[in-house]
Amino acid sequence: MAAVNLSFGGVIAQSFGFFFANIRLFFHLVTIPWIISLAIRLVGSLMARDSFVPILVEKAADIIPTVMFMVAWQRVVLLGPHRVDRLPGLGWSPREMAFLFHLIKVGGITFVLLIAFVLTVGSIDPAALGTTPSADPEIASRQALAAPLGAGFTVSIVLALRVSYGLAASSVDVPFSPRLSWAYGRGNGWTIIGVLFLVFFAGAIATTTATLFVLGLMRGMLGANEAAAVVTWTAALLVSYGGTAVAATAQALIFRQLVGWREGAPLPAPAEQAR
Repeated sequence: MAAVNLSFGGVIAQSFGFFFANIRLFFHLVTIPWIISLAIRLVGSLMARDSFVPILVEKAADIIPTVMFMVAWQRVVLLGPHRVDRLPGLGWSPREMAFLFHLIKVGGITFVLLIAFVLTVGSIDPAALGTTPSADPEIASRQALAAPLGAGFTVSIVLALRVSYGLAASSVDVPFSPRLSWAYGRGNGWTIIGVLFLVFFAGAIATTTATLFVLGLMRGMLGANEAAAVVTWTAALLVSYGGTAVAATAQALIFRQLVGWREGAPLPAPAEQAR
């Protein structure tokens, strides 16, 4: 297979362009996963928030509707809207299961490090952060542990971004792995990381902005009550799914360009090229 040079600006433009060109289809496909995510958020709000564990459990549960949506959306990108078997959220097939296992391979270590980091940092009293290490040996040991966990989490995010485009293979039933993603991406590693980081970062900024705007608007209209919170969660989740759609589009486009994938054709061998 000939070496492929990804265009940073080209992938970004195509990803956002595809999303906005198919915005009506997005609202159709996201409906049930969006509702499931909102239900998970509402149930999570009823749990005690005296620790980070309920939040982490909530995030883990939300992976299920996200996988359902991403599989359907990436099939739209790679195969067209007529190849979506059913409305995402109405069933769970071996395809979604394969995608989930692939996702765990890509981001499982990152999630585990996040849990360890949050539990370690969350157990430290902020008022004690200014004390000398000898003041409390237990706090000092936790602070010492948090630093390598944070560094490991950062590195794992970069590596996960580097190979995450291979998730698109699972959405079209192509056996794939992070090892193959690494091989096919040689020479384009930093472009892949940069594209996906920018897309995810833009999605996070959009979600935060929508949350603050809707929350301020609803509190002005409804006051600080549960209705305002529900409306805010609803809007924020929709914007978040929009960011997920753009990221899934970028992953699918990168997969198709790097691998040279065509439906029914065997995958060519990875290009032997330097990073």
